Amino acid sequence: MSRRNVTLSTVFADISGSTRLYEQLGDDVARELIAQCLGLMTEQVDKHGGTVIKTIGDEIMCTFPSADAAIESTMAMQEAVTEDLPELNPNTPATLTIRIGLHYGPAILEGGDVFGDAVNVAARMASLAKGGQIITTRDTAESLSPLLASSTRHLDRIAVKGKAEDMDIFEVIWQPDDVTRIATDLFKKTEQDSLLVLQYHSREITMKSTSGPVVIGRGKKADMIVNDSMASREHARVECRRGKFFLTDQSTNGTYVVTEDGPAYLRREELQLGGSGKIALGRELHDATEIVLYECT
Repeated sequence: MSRRNVTLSTVFADISGSTRLYEQLGDDVARELIAQCLGLMTEQVDKHGGTVIKTIGDEIMCTFPSADAAIESTMAMQEAVTEDLPELNPNTPATLTIRIGLHYGPAILEGGDVFGDAVNVAARMASLAKGGQIITTRDTAESLSPLLASSTRHLDRIAVKGKAEDMDIFEVIWQPDDVTRIATDLFKKTEQDSLLVLQYHSREITMKSTSGPVVIGRGKKADMIVNDSMASREHARVECRRGKFFLTDQSTNGTYVVTEDGPAYLRREELQLGGSGKIALGRELHDATEIVLYECT
């Protein structure tokens, strides 16, 4: 039986309050719902290059070769359970959530299982998480690429069983919030009755000053669905305020824009649109094939 010392991310994810589901829905319905939920989570592990080590009741334990892959997968898990599970199973309670803990560090792989410090710390992070949360450690946050590191925030410094010193814990922000407004005066030329045309392949949306927000992303709920794996389900939105159009990023991977004034990169920020330009979701324009064109008139 081979034994290897490795550095990897260990993730624990479980369904919050699953025991109540059996009481609320009955054994058969609850069991099916939990199986579907675990199936969606496993699907995201596979998509991000992870390995499911084991499933224990309503919990999965999995590993990833990098901190980035683990974070991207856990964000996708939260999105899938929030958005896809209710469509898959109409019996999904609005209160159903998952909680996730992870840690990147040294571990031992042996006989298809994983052991060691990273596993113990990851399990502790999972026990600290509330429904809908992803909790990790400073070591993990500092191992992330700059883009993903910007999606974490420090929560607390606590004592962790088995550790001589207190540990800093971080939360991973996976929901579209905390948007910062920037660059609202880049385009000074505006008209009171302006129009904005968004075009993606044959799909075209014309926005007026009285139009509601338009959501761009790869999810079914988006107004303009962009088929790019790097795009979040509700990646960005465009809205009109006082006759001016603004593009707001609310994604994991950020939004790249080429305007008449030059390129811009948005990360939980907004940009006033003017003239004409191009928008790419989650990847730079020179690497993107799925591009949204815009023109203000």
